Amino acid sequence: MRAIIIYVLMVVLSVQYAIAQNTFIAQIKDENSGEALIGVSVSINKTSLGAASDTDGLVKISGVPDGKHEVTFRYLGYETLTKQFVFPISETDMPVEIELEPDDEMLEEVVVESTRGTRTFSNIPTRVEFISGCELDEKGSMKPGDIRMLLNESTGIITQQTSATSGNAAIRIQGLDGRYTQILKDGFPVFAGAASGLGLLQTPPLDLKQVEIIKGASSTLYGGGAIAGLVNLISKKPSEKRELSFHINFTTAKGLDISGFYGQKFKKVGATVFAAYNHNGPYDPSEVGFTAIPKFNRFVLRNCLNLIQ
Repeated sequence: MRAIIIYVLMVVLSVQYAIAQNTFIAQIKDENSGEALIGVSVSINKTSLGAASDTDGLVKISGVPDGKHEVTFRYLGYETLTKQFVFPISETDMPVEIELEPDDEMLEEVVVESTRGTRTFSNIPTRVEFISGCELDEKGSMKPGDIRMLLNESTGIITQQTSATSGNAAIRIQGLDGRYTQILKDGFPVFAGAASGLGLLQTPPLDLKQVEIIKGASSTLYGGGAIAGLVNLISKKPSEKRELSFHINFTTAKGLDISGFYGQKFKKVGATVFAAYNHNGPYDPSEVGFTAIPKFNRFVLRNCLNLIQ
């Protein structure tokens, strides 16, 4: 008899608990357009109940207990809305219509435009280091026969000797091999793929106005040989005032350097003449039968006519 009474009480309590469970149904729309909002997060405060709206903007939450509850609606780009409801809600009042207000400050309109400009790659700003003026004269006095010292003094650049007999060397920029360094003369790649040889570095600096250096990949502008960077040798241009300079240098290592430069502008025509002679005898300071500096003789003659508008 006692077991029957307990069973009846459990059934009554379970029926009352089931009756106390409610279902919350709401349809969520945009306040301005009235369009259904998909994926709105809806949660019953102070409970673990929640759900998200479907493609029709409908959300359904079951198992809401009787009483007064706050329901919060959250959606990206809209103001968070919290409303209070008393459960049970009459079936005639469902679904509850909820309108969310757009948050203009939180999510502003983003417009992405793409246009084709008239600027060429050659006019795009690029970080260029240059050596000119007193520094160029100083390096020319220290090493008048070539530009190796001039380049070695620049950070990130090393001239690496590749031949002990001919004195050939390569320019390494930021550690990359010499074949990846492009050498230009007045902006033109006249040396093509042979830019890594010292024969090209044996350019006396007396007729140079400045040297421009770009470190880093510039292959899109100057070809595949400029993966590591490039060195642009800018020649002196004739001016109305005549320029005549000579340079004579002797070294204790049996070296002799003689060079001269002349430049002048005559109305609409300008002319420059550069001549150099570089000599070095076989130099063996340790007297071991091997030369530290090989014997060489080099002659350079360069003239140029410029038409000036």
